[in-house]
Amino acid sequence: MSEETTVKKNILTYAGLKKLEEELTDLKVNKRREISKKIGEAREQGDLSENAEYDAAKDEQRDIEARIEEIEEILKHAEVYVEDEADTEAVNIGCKVTLFDCDFDEEIVFQIVGSMEANSLKNKISNESPVGAALMGARVGETIEVEMPTMTSHYRVLGIERNV
Repeated sequence: MSEETTVKKNILTYAGLKKLEEELTDLKVNKRREISKKIGEAREQGDLSENAEYDAAKDEQRDIEARIEEIEEILKHAEVYVEDEADTEAVNIGCKVTLFDCDFDEEIVFQIVGSMEANSLKNKISNESPVGAALMGARVGETIEVEMPTMTSHYRVLGIERNV
């Protein structure tokens, strides 16, 4: 089996892609320069074996380089869904979905994103999460059932729109 078939695609919205690209540029251009300066200043203080500032700066440098490597790997395997092109006939990545929670008698709104961008505090759910996976392909008026470890939830799709 080739590496190409075993590597998982990182599904991103266009906005998520831009955010990662901006972070990568900031890390490479600004953060690398800042940490290099900190390391230089710490070296000037003399004995590196007992220099806490030097150790802290080297740790920070390792963290920055690890994050750069992580972002580059994410981008290498990225598959981008452009929200402006999202189909509003059925739920898909890049859509904003208005649901009626049949169990709790309330309306909720989710944005469907790839797992790299999921953030429950911002109502961004992954297409791989239980609710996200159950919603994929659902149409307005349909009721979906979501099996969870402690219960089964029911949601009716009230609206699908492009996330703008």
